[in-house]
Amino acid sequence: MSSQHPIAAVSAKYPKPVDRTFQYGTAGVVSYEGVRTKAILTSPVNGVILCNNETDACLSFLLDSVVYRVGLLAALRSKKLNGQTIGVMITASHNPPEDNGVKLVDPMGEMFEGSWETYATRLANAPSDQALLEIYDKLTSDLNIKTDIKARVVFARDTRASGSRLVSALVAALDASGTEYTDYKLLTTPQLHYITRCLNTKGTPYEYGEPTEQGYYQKIATAFKAASGTRKFNGPVTVDCANGVGGPKLRELIKCLPSAAEGGLEIKVVNDNVVEPERLNYQCGADFVKTNQRPPPSSHTAPLARCASLDGDADRLMYYFIDSDSIFHLLDGDRIATLAALFIGDLARNAGLGEKIKVGVVQTAYANGASTSYITQDLKLPVVCTPTGVKHLHHAATRFDVGVYFEANGHGTVVFSDLALKRIGKYEPQSPAQSSALDTLRALTALINQTVGDALSDLLLVEVILAHKAWGPKEWHLTYTDLPNRLGRIEVADRNIFKTTDAERKLESPPGVQAQIDALVGKYKNGRSFARASGTEEAVRVYAEAATKGEADDLAAKVADVVKRAGV
Repeated sequence: MSSQHPIAAVSAKYPKPVDRTFQYGTAGVVSYEGVRTKAILTSPVNGVILCNNETDACLSFLLDSVVYRVGLLAALRSKKLNGQTIGVMITASHNPPEDNGVKLVDPMGEMFEGSWETYATRLANAPSDQALLEIYDKLTSDLNIKTDIKARVVFARDTRASGSRLVSALVAALDASGTEYTDYKLLTTPQLHYITRCLNTKGTPYEYGEPTEQGYYQKIATAFKAASGTRKFNGPVTVDCANGVGGPKLRELIKCLPSAAEGGLEIKVVNDNVVEPERLNYQCGADFVKTNQRPPPSSHTAPLARCASLDGDADRLMYYFIDSDSIFHLLDGDRIATLAALFIGDLARNAGLGEKIKVGVVQTAYANGASTSYITQDLKLPVVCTPTGVKHLHHAATRFDVGVYFEANGHGTVVFSDLALKRIGKYEPQSPAQSSALDTLRALTALINQTVGDALSDLLLVEVILAHKAWGPKEWHLTYTDLPNRLGRIEVADRNIFKTTDAERKLESPPGVQAQIDALVGKYKNGRSFARASGTEEAVRVYAEAATKGEADDLAAKVADVVKRAGV
């Protein structure tokens, strides 16, 4: 085809950077492989292509071409799926405000199909405008895509200053490919996932909801009221919104909820400054709390008060509190998963569905060993461990009737199978007690955003559970005691030599390294340690836990030394 084709002609405005190679990684990430500079594409965020530590020039230099080509890929994906709507979200989640990125959402609101990762790589690395068009045409042919099918895409962005310009690159690709699209402006990432699924299920027996932002609020608020019933909330919850898009969206959601004066939940919103984009994630947010093990400086919290933090695009949630001795306690993703599994398991049994619905929990190797023991020994529920990355956890969770998954960083949700939803919907309770439990369980299926981890939805889920159990954060924290742990980072010459197996819990190469780690672990009570290559930098992460803090630190240091010697 001629280079005057719209795809090639418009591509000239967004040229691929010279001497840059992009690779779609295992976490659904396109990254630049080569000499590390401040202008690289990398990502700790699942499914997000990020430009880290960049100036505006870096964004223009790198991300514009990537976003343009992602737009073309979204169009191809929609056509391949007979015109179903694909979502595109421009965000960099918990990263600093100068970063940005883009992620793709499949029709049911799930992570982008893994088999298409290689197509993303091929488009991203096309060396010229003409080569890009040829790859686009070849993918169309190889995938048997019918060109007469209208592609449909919806997109949104978070509050980053660079977002509007990146939207321009995306729109250029959609126009060039003849795609029908809708710009939903500013949304949280989970809201875009929700809208994508709603659009693709509208008019079907599996209709998920009204495909609008207001429809999202109404669905969650209605379900929250039904799940809460007449339960009393134990004081307010203070929510740090990371100065991101979650702030204004939480305020909109609050308008749909009963006020504290009406017996509803009081939500105190802090860190919701979106007027100054440079404040995004600055000394606040879920990642700050998790990493620093302390509340945001601007969140003045009273002893035993419930506090929560969102991340920049509101798909992560972290709870925490200060006890009466002024000691900080984190209630992270592991804690949210165990709380949800406990409550949903109890509801299923109390509703008379205990034998008909199997609840399971999905974790990664980073989950605290004490949480795993609590789930298997106290809750008597099965646990599956997967490699790091939400796409792995979500897929594993769908194998249960009710799958609960959360990464320790606070990203997660609960997934109900079609069979479970049918059984919950059609079951006839045999007593008032069963009827009450069943009503609550049905409300939870609507309250929980099953498409992806959603901090706003998860926040209300936690509050419902605590109200039902009449617990404060202290009682929640007392369910089990975390094993002391340590996470370290070791720079290596080539991270690619570190290959893992057993859901990243064991090293299969370099040869002999795992045997050395096993020998060290055996010397510590409750010892556990693993090493895995970073997905974003020339480094290896080492995690260790043991019965005491000193032993955990010592084990981590010794395993780090083994890794360091192997990586030279």
